[in-house]
Amino acid sequence: MDGVPGVTQNLVKPGEEFVYEFKATVAGTYMYHSHQESAEQVDMGLYGALVVEEPESAYDRDFTLILDEWTKAGESDAEPAGTGMDHGSMGGMSGPSSQGTGSQGMQGMQGMQGMQGMQGMGDMPGMSGDTKNDGMGSPQDMSMLMHTMQYDIFTINGKSGSLVQPLTVKEGERVRIRLINMGYLRHDLHLHGHSFTVVARDGQPVAGGRPLKDQLISIAPGERVDIAFTADNPGTWYLEAHDAGAAAASGMKVAIAYEGASQQTDQPNETAQLPVVDLLNYGQDEQGPFTLDQEYDVQYTMELGTGMGENGVIYTINGKTFPDTPPIRVKEGDLVQVRIVNRSPTDEHPMHLHGHFFQVLSRNGKPLTGAPVIKDTLNVKPGEEYVIAFRADNPGNWVFHCHELHHAAGGMVTQVLYDGYVSNVQPEPDARPE
Repeated sequence: MDGVPGVTQNLVKPGEEFVYEFKATVAGTYMYHSHQESAEQVDMGLYGALVVEEPESAYDRDFTLILDEWTKAGESDAEPAGTGMDHGSMGGMSGPSSQGTGSQGMQGMQGMQGMQGMQGMGDMPGMSGDTKNDGMGSPQDMSMLMHTMQYDIFTINGKSGSLVQPLTVKEGERVRIRLINMGYLRHDLHLHGHSFTVVARDGQPVAGGRPLKDQLISIAPGERVDIAFTADNPGTWYLEAHDAGAAAASGMKVAIAYEGASQQTDQPNETAQLPVVDLLNYGQDEQGPFTLDQEYDVQYTMELGTGMGENGVIYTINGKTFPDTPPIRVKEGDLVQVRIVNRSPTDEHPMHLHGHFFQVLSRNGKPLTGAPVIKDTLNVKPGEEYVIAFRADNPGNWVFHCHELHHAAGGMVTQVLYDGYVSNVQPEPDARPE
């Protein structure tokens, strides 16, 4: 029930319906979203949280917060490229908007930086700087154009700034906050006034996490991080983004308000420089299911790149764009090791594997320490190299793609293909799985 058109199911066309049936056997924090032209449809808000609860909760309060970014509606016709395109503005369709101010600086321009020979967006087919589709490019080109825009509204659960509903707690309660990044930019979150622990990454539990305070939790597109704390400091406190740059994600903040506390005890400080927790070396040190030196049935090297194609920026795996990227071919039961290298000069690539969890074994040649890092999405920064491993225990055809969905739309998608598996899906001509 994976929802990828042309791969795991057919399109759900206008007026049609499709029933998803699955067993919710793995507790954790997940998400659902469109996978048809997803860079556009998710950008316009077609997503939600999917939380599978444990049989018994250890928490008195359990909050789910979805992080996202937008641009002011209605400005796309009046503003030059890069200053005001609506988060979902395509062909006159305006996506939702909320109140808020601030600028993300140049993060939204990542795909356009650091490549030699670039002449500017106005010189690229389909990237003229005009937000209307003037026939010069495909919807993919328009998605790529949207990727270069600067976001200026930052939301939690669809609201920004004072419109975000406060999280109400009582003194002495144990509180869990599930953080989901459904946007296209990495966000660094700061919990004020409390020590906390990280209890899950991508829905998978983390054992023995040390207490943290005044440190940032970095969450890349597609990632989920669950934190927990004891409400032992009455007042009103903020959980807010501290992204790079002055007021870089203004409005991406929520108040944590104690019942009965009458005094405001906290102020935002989103420009403060704070250390970022290394969540890949965190938790109780123990052996995971895989090691670097064991024998693997399949070994695959995935080199990620940014380049120029006929219609603008492309994002590649081993020099190819989907559907021409080389797949990872496995047999059921295989142990699979994947080496991921980011050759892009400036782009981060949060790589997401469908249908499986993997263990992250090393970063830049150094084995990880702490609790085994079990994830389904891994943010790979420029120049970084990771080794991951998983068992091929879920027969099917599964995509492995960048969860910065403009990168996926630009080609950064491959598949894990099981030998002997025969899909009953016949790809339709208009199926666009990314």
